[in-house]
Amino acid sequence: MQNWYNNIDEELKQLEQTKNYRFFRDLPKGMLDVCSNDYLGISTRSDWQKEFFQKQQHDNYFQMSAVSSRLLSGNHKEYALLEGEMSGLYNGRACLTFNSGYHANIGILPAITQPGDLIISDKSVHASLIDGIRLSKCKSERFKHFDYSRLEKILADNYEKASNIFVVTESIFSMDGDEADLNVLVDLKKKYHFHIYLDEAHAFGVRGEKGLGCAEEAGLLDEIDLLVGTYGKAIASSGAFVICNKNIREFLINKCRSLIFSTAQPPISIAWTRFVVERLPDMQKERKQLQKLGDFFISKAAASGIFITSKSQIKPYITGSNESAITFSEGLQKGGVYVLPIRYPTVPEGTARIRFSLNAVLKQDDISKVVQLISQVKNEM
Repeated sequence: MQNWYNNIDEELKQLEQTKNYRFFRDLPKGMLDVCSNDYLGISTRSDWQKEFFQKQQHDNYFQMSAVSSRLLSGNHKEYALLEGEMSGLYNGRACLTFNSGYHANIGILPAITQPGDLIISDKSVHASLIDGIRLSKCKSERFKHFDYSRLEKILADNYEKASNIFVVTESIFSMDGDEADLNVLVDLKKKYHFHIYLDEAHAFGVRGEKGLGCAEEAGLLDEIDLLVGTYGKAIASSGAFVICNKNIREFLINKCRSLIFSTAQPPISIAWTRFVVERLPDMQKERKQLQKLGDFFISKAAASGIFITSKSQIKPYITGSNESAITFSEGLQKGGVYVLPIRYPTVPEGTARIRFSLNAVLKQDDISKVVQLISQVKNEM
């Protein structure tokens, strides 16, 4: 029998040699942060934080832990208030809260699918969706990123055979910052009668008139069967949600293991989420500023011979190898810009990158500094 500890030691050495070794870092101080998902800059709103805690103190409600799952004694009033607020924003459809986007994506698909069903997913979907698909008991297939012709071929071959078909995609993809064509997917849905599972993690808060995401922006909210979003990015809180019809919500409450067997989120966190969500429709100024900064980033980079095509707030710069991404990141940090490398196996081999995540509190001067530093580090490598 092999020694378990020796196996771990060898694996760690291999990770170091391939530049895949991960470790926790202290939060940067005095650096320009273009690494976080705080797209609207809400985490810096000390005025909101002060207002929120004053309200909590007035209500004498500092419940710091749910102390059990929602199906036991953890179903505090704040959950119903938040889900009611979200339901109102999403045209009266039902909302169910999860502890994280990962909890949602690994729990929902296994709960709603059965043998005889088929899940078809874009190859570039997030790891949490990949894990949720693996945990499901039905057949699954993938199509090349944005290859909707291939998707239609799979649909045509299976729509009369499968009991139910679920097409899984993100709206804004986290690694490339590119966007799914929701109009094409909805047109295919009308032809082949499948269900759309849409992850709006990087779109919720930053897209649409009310900040509800790309489906709202495209006028297709009612066409999305299961819309998942997160509170831990643009909303600067924690947790996630799914928007669906009432019966699916009730079914998930009874069948979704990642929900049933998890202690619920602290009510104080849920209260903060609702505090932000109530203000989300009025943050169009921040959303427009974010888009403006993104356009400026693209034009400024292009003027320096750096071509980044993403139209979202996520701007990836491909370096190639894991080692080059690490070196590039270190060069940027020396120049006062905090951004970390994204490496294989998170992205395909040979496509390691620096992923710049913009936020609405940045200034054009900040963007200019980032682009200038990219050029500098690039020339030094």
